Amino acid sequence: MLLVLGRRVSLSFVKRVIPQDPVLLSKPILQNFRTIQFRVIHSSTVFAIATRQNTDTMPERRPFVRLPTDVYPVNYGLCLKPDLIDFTFEGKLEAIVEVNLATNQIVMNCADIDIITASFVPEGGEEINATGFNYQNEDEKVTLSFPSALQKGSGTLKIDFVGELNDKMKGFYRSKYATPAGEIRYAAVTQFEATDARRAFPCWDEPAIKATFDISLIVPKDRVALSNMNVIDRKPHPEDDSLLEVKFATTPIMSTYLVAFVIGEYDFVEGQSSDGVTVRVYTPTGKAEQGKFALEVAVKTLPFYNDYFNVPYPLPKIDLIAIADFAAGAMENWGLVTYRETALLIDPKNSCSSSRQWVALVVGHELAHQWFGNLVTMEWWTHLWLNEGFASWIEYLCVDHCFPDYDIWTQFVSADYTRALDLDALDNSHPIEVNVGHPSEVDEIFDAISYSKGASVIRMLHNYIGDEDFRKGMHSYLLKFQHKNAATEDLWDCLEQASGKPIALVMSSWTKQMGFPIIVVDQEQQGDDRILKISQKKFCASGPHNGEDCPNWMVPISICTGEDPGCTKLKVLLDSPETTITINNVSPDQWVKINPGTVGFYRIQYSSAMLESLLPGIRDLTLLPVDRLGLQNDLFSLLHKQADMQEEKNRIERVLGAISAPDLIQKVLTFALSVCAHNHSCPGNWSVLLAPAILSGEYTRH
Repeated sequence: MLLVLGRRVSLSFVKRVIPQDPVLLSKPILQNFRTIQFRVIHSSTVFAIATRQNTDTMPERRPFVRLPTDVYPVNYGLCLKPDLIDFTFEGKLEAIVEVNLATNQIVMNCADIDIITASFVPEGGEEINATGFNYQNEDEKVTLSFPSALQKGSGTLKIDFVGELNDKMKGFYRSKYATPAGEIRYAAVTQFEATDARRAFPCWDEPAIKATFDISLIVPKDRVALSNMNVIDRKPHPEDDSLLEVKFATTPIMSTYLVAFVIGEYDFVEGQSSDGVTVRVYTPTGKAEQGKFALEVAVKTLPFYNDYFNVPYPLPKIDLIAIADFAAGAMENWGLVTYRETALLIDPKNSCSSSRQWVALVVGHELAHQWFGNLVTMEWWTHLWLNEGFASWIEYLCVDHCFPDYDIWTQFVSADYTRALDLDALDNSHPIEVNVGHPSEVDEIFDAISYSKGASVIRMLHNYIGDEDFRKGMHSYLLKFQHKNAATEDLWDCLEQASGKPIALVMSSWTKQMGFPIIVVDQEQQGDDRILKISQKKFCASGPHNGEDCPNWMVPISICTGEDPGCTKLKVLLDSPETTITINNVSPDQWVKINPGTVGFYRIQYSSAMLESLLPGIRDLTLLPVDRLGLQNDLFSLLHKQADMQEEKNRIERVLGAISAPDLIQKVLTFALSVCAHNHSCPGNWSVLLAPAILSGEYTRH
């Protein structure tokens, strides 16, 4: 699922919230908030996240207990009949279950649903009616009680129930839209991740409890009905000739949060991927033309992932649909991916190139989940960071393959990579991997650090392993755990076997502790060799780390030289606080740069001599755009101590003097130094402010 991490606000609102005088950027403005973040997306939208400081005493939550395992589902036979006028629905569930241990009760997840009747039919036996339904509303569970023990073996659980098409944009809910004539109508749509399938039907709503699904929908005959699988039967409803009963094919074994169904009025455009999968993009009525770009992306993306993972897409079709009322950015329901309209539709006459790139990234993200998340699913929500971090990285790899002219990796560094560095340098950051108990903690824990830092460390891991071994490991992982569940460590094991490198040790240092290092580098020339002295220490936005126990990371270090800036000359793994590296055959007039491509998730502090030596590469643009962008971002991040300010100012001005647009640079630098002088720290993402100047000239694309 792609989250929109914040609330859309106008630029005028931001101008009112942020004083124009840097002197006023002080504690009173922020006293009621833990953090305020503003993110500019495509220069037209600002997202603001404000988390209020909680001063109230919260009631203590009861310990969370997962569902018992004495009964588990094998197949859900589900029929739903939504009422688009009264906003209710009726449901019938016939679930084939396996009783592992004799019991006189069945515990399931259930929320905002009223059960009418329930019974159990053991295989070859007589029907046993439930004698009571005990709802535990706080835990969103229901216990079905039976007069006698259900014996070990197979059986069918039958439940009739009713529910509400709510207006909360979760579960089975109503979505308001206007017809081309202006009439207001409603669609019935779903959003189940993380734990809202239970609002549509009673179920075992945990990612590790997988089953197959046979879904039928009873809908008005003038409405489109969609679900995860293709339609296998459509016939008039016997009791009402204005309704149709639409039956869908059996799904693969899957988690409940990936189930989806949509009933509404839509147009569509259709294509077929080179490997024979039918692809449709559903749009609001009259806007089919706006679905063509997303269709083009999807048709290119599916074969890319088929080839990259070397595992075929397992469903016969995939639908992408734009939903009028949708809380997330998009959701990767298997075979029926739902999107915000702005994340899927492109007006061929009026949409800008940045909107096209955004749609391409979102489509790439969600289709990656069809393998990584759907085919293999995390065992519990603790591992959701890997699910989302991986998709947030490979979406860029996919778009770079399909649309190389986008230069998308430079945008990754500007948008995700530097954003993650800025947030993770704060004292109130958190590790990527955080243990999740109650599923409600998912929304509290997973944020831009989980997504953007997760994507950045996966990108670093891919570079450390190498593409060939990384693909081998991914193929092994997907084959071993297909239609099953896995933990983060399972992926590390597969990648370790494919590469022969200590993946688990390296990655645990990045995922289980917050923050990242600053790599301090100095050099010495000895004959034809360059000697680098490299050390690491924790980077903090508030100043040098003064804790007694300074954390260490296992840092993959790549090095390039002026001889071939686009090629890595040497790779080492820094697994200690400091080390010395010898680079052979480097003449005294060649510059040396750490972290080519700005792939490693760390900041770099060069000695003055090394920084001076990089100036020719900046002037003649032989230093690649993404490296110039990373360099200037690191320099500004070091402006955190008043005592060092003049020295850092001089160092930055020397580098920026090698770049065009000096007036713009001087204005930004003056503003930066004034804010630092008043606050003793540097604000935000300087890449966003300085990127036009730093990157000037390179978009002639060689």
